[in-house]
Amino acid sequence: MPDGRFVLLALVIAVALTFDYTNGFHDTANAIATSVSTHALSPRIAVLLSAGLNLVGAFLNTKVADTIGGLVSERILLVAILSGLVGAIAWNLLTWYYGIPSSSSHALIGGILGAALLSIGPGAVKWITVEKAFAALVTSPVVGLLLAFAVMLALLWIFRRAAPGPLNGAFRWMQVLSASFMSFSHGGNDAQKTMGVITLALVTYGAIPKFEVPLWVIGAAAASMALGTYSGGWRIIRTMGTRIIKLDPIHGFAAEVTASSLITAATHFGLPVSTTHTISGAIMGVGATRRLNAVRWGVAGNIVAAWLITIPASAAVASAVFAILHWILGISI
Repeated sequence: MPDGRFVLLALVIAVALTFDYTNGFHDTANAIATSVSTHALSPRIAVLLSAGLNLVGAFLNTKVADTIGGLVSERILLVAILSGLVGAIAWNLLTWYYGIPSSSSHALIGGILGAALLSIGPGAVKWITVEKAFAALVTSPVVGLLLAFAVMLALLWIFRRAAPGPLNGAFRWMQVLSASFMSFSHGGNDAQKTMGVITLALVTYGAIPKFEVPLWVIGAAAASMALGTYSGGWRIIRTMGTRIIKLDPIHGFAAEVTASSLITAATHFGLPVSTTHTISGAIMGVGATRRLNAVRWGVAGNIVAAWLITIPASAAVASAVFAILHWILGISI
């Protein structure tokens, strides 16, 4: 009969894959919202394409998983990891319900850090790795905005003599490629965050001797995210695709290429960026090339507000869950 720690490990893995699933449907909009809003792809085809490429992208490398697994000490309790995941899932579901494109990455990191701080204290956190992760999370939307603004200006100059009708038609087809790239990059970065948490739990339990992501963990995380992506987060797709700014195909193409390039580069260097932040910044950047008031800054402000409170909110939920589970299960697990 399995002992309590083994049951808890199995529960952590199951909840981690559930988080990955919510990450998939929560962040579907990151990859396909602009393509759907410009009618480059039908919603169902876009979701199916995104799910497939999310699955493929998850096998890119495991550098981001290494970073996530290195945020806290391997002395962290399994119950604390479980609490962090519950905090992240709760925030994902809340922001999904209200159609707010907040960051699943922020939610996960906030949840894990909140539970680790309450369970062990500041010594449980590897602050150098946290600083590295936070720097990437904070700068990615700003870089996305500025780079997308520059890319959009370059495209407008290159095609300044093109007729709008044929130009939109051509870029509508180009968006199929840019949406594919965005989906691939999203799978490459976001699925690894769950891989990192599961591997951390395996090391904490003693199932594996060192932090090295097993192949079955990669496959499970990739499949969970792909299934979540296929489910589609339609509420957030509407926000990302139409409420920030009305996009033409050329704008959608510029935003997606910019964001996916940044995300792929971050994955190469093991940086856990927020795909939500990055594509949101890119959309604002391309929109600002029309005129500054073309962007609905009120909606953008609500998104930024959600960004700011995601980490403390998910950390608070994770801490509350840990306190409850600690009382029920005991501190030893």
